[in-house]
Amino acid sequence: MLARKPVFSSVHLSLKPYEFQRYPHKTGFNHSDLDISYRCHYISMEQVKNSLIGLVAGINGGFASVYVGQPLDTIKVKMQTFPEVHPSTWKCLRVTLAKDGIARGLYAGTVPSLVANIAENAVLFCALPPSEHLIAGLCGVDNSNLSVLQHALAGSIAAFWSSLTLCPTELVKCKVQSMREMTELGHMKVDVKNLGPWAVTKSIYKEKGFKGFTCGLGATFAREMPGYFFFFGGYEACRTLMTPTNGRKDDLGPIKTVIAGGIGGVSLWVAIFPFDVVKSRMQIGHHTVTSSSIAHGNKRNEGIRSLYRGLGPTLLRTFPATGALFLAVEWTRKCGHCLLD
Repeated sequence: MLARKPVFSSVHLSLKPYEFQRYPHKTGFNHSDLDISYRCHYISMEQVKNSLIGLVAGINGGFASVYVGQPLDTIKVKMQTFPEVHPSTWKCLRVTLAKDGIARGLYAGTVPSLVANIAENAVLFCALPPSEHLIAGLCGVDNSNLSVLQHALAGSIAAFWSSLTLCPTELVKCKVQSMREMTELGHMKVDVKNLGPWAVTKSIYKEKGFKGFTCGLGATFAREMPGYFFFFGGYEACRTLMTPTNGRKDDLGPIKTVIAGGIGGVSLWVAIFPFDVVKSRMQIGHHTVTSSSIAHGNKRNEGIRSLYRGLGPTLLRTFPATGALFLAVEWTRKCGHCLLD
């Protein structure tokens, strides 16, 4: 005789799989009676939905982050890679505006920066739900009950995948942003006004092939994975502190979301800024090609402060940029769940 499968009503279908076990009185039968294939199907479809929402949220967050923070990102890259030309933030800003203006100067590299940020954040927030599910499974908790540390670990895992998309686009962005300095110091001979992101991309491929786009990948991993541990850890810790007793973090208003996002971004950069200096110098291409030699060379020739050159404009940029990022991400998530739930 075939075993009887449970018949699911609208009440059953409105519950998540773990709720059958937690609230058996709502269902009328035990968790052990559940059809395993139904539970697996429900969980997999829920993960796909969350990842798709995360993908769109990351795209919107990437747009918001770039247009808010691009000018100070350009200043940061110039100071990191050409300290002899730009010893201070104010001087770098004045020289850049005087020589290239706002569009070609402060917003240089915006196209590759948009591509980089949209690709990175789309992959990051798409990979975040499966990473959270993995951590929840390993720790034996539900996804909605992850601690700050567990959120941070999930963010670090998701950053592995986003690093693969970020490295090539960051390479092009850094080269475009530092092109004038490369020309003035004799590292390249070209009309800066006629060399944009597409021309830089073609020149990298012509010179080194696809392998050329992996320059700085190791330094990118070293920056992104621990960085996003602090990024999501700082964000979730701040949200937890600002959530009232018996309240929900998802109900925080836009101002608190921006503050939490800004603190998460500051936490990231303070923790991993030296790796970013090494990555930028590797990708510009006028320094020694190994990350360890660059780090030791910086420390020996320019002092430990060289590894934090450009931190000021980075922190000024980061707070509003990551605040805008998380505001866009959370708004998109809420809209996505309203439409699909």
